[in-house]
Amino acid sequence: MTEFRLKNRERVDLENFMLHTPSVKERCRAQAILWLDEGESVEQIAELLHVSRQTIYNWVDRFQQRQDPDLRARLADAPRQGRPPTALGIIDPLIAEIIDRDPGQLGYYATGWTVPLIQHHLKQVHGIEVCTRSISLALDRLRLRWKRPRHQLSRRPDTWRQAKGGSKTG
Repeated sequence: MTEFRLKNRERVDLENFMLHTPSVKERCRAQAILWLDEGESVEQIAELLHVSRQTIYNWVDRFQQRQDPDLRARLADAPRQGRPPTALGIIDPLIAEIIDRDPGQLGYYATGWTVPLIQHHLKQVHGIEVCTRSISLALDRLRLRWKRPRHQLSRRPDTWRQAKGGSKTG
């Protein structure tokens, strides 16, 4: 890598940024750039930060290519592509519509809603296939909570025979 040098203003801004940013990722990137400017090797920085050397090179390249005066924008993650959220916002009103109803009224042999039952209902009635995680996240967004009934079977106390009128020994 060619020698890397920060301008005096960039260095002051980065040091100030490190003291005030809540983002650990951005603080780590700023620290790497400052250490590189101080003459540390890429290998040493990568080892200290527990990242690969290529990661350090990527951070520096991104920092140099972005000329935005906002340091946060220069240190932020690169935009990434991925699968767009398909159920976000779509299933929330559908769940809110059914959650207070008895599943038995809709033809299910159940007395309460479960995530797999909501998943089945969304697929059968609305043609929407979603994973259980999407349903759980929707329930969190709707601030819905419920507990499964739990039956706690207790063990007989040691004195149960006495209580029934029997002898203590078998």
